[in-house]
Amino acid sequence: MTTTSPEAITSPAAGPTPAAASGPAPATPPATAPEATIADARERIDVLDDRIIGLIQERMAVSSVVQRTRIASGGRRVHLSREMEILGRYRDALGKPGTPLAMTLLELCRGRI
Repeated sequence: MTTTSPEAITSPAAGPTPAAASGPAPATPPATAPEATIADARERIDVLDDRIIGLIQERMAVSSVVQRTRIASGGRRVHLSREMEILGRYRDALGKPGTPLAMTLLELCRGRI
């Protein structure tokens, strides 16, 4: 009597085997455990958070250039109408929670007023 490995029975590339044709249908593979799904999603979130932090740091550096240039040319450190545009963009894209997120981002980039 020959035995067929589970991989050969469930592998689409292997095609039907005599054991599969004469016996009961192979069981479907078990669903991924919730813990594994959560762990994978958390890894992805960590990668996204690292990217977001990097982008915020880049934004802070660019904002610093804008502020220094504006001050050196006799302007103010903060341009309120520009900040209102940014607040509106975040609110439009993210809804009500976008406003405090944008305020935090602005504070990080320009400091407290």
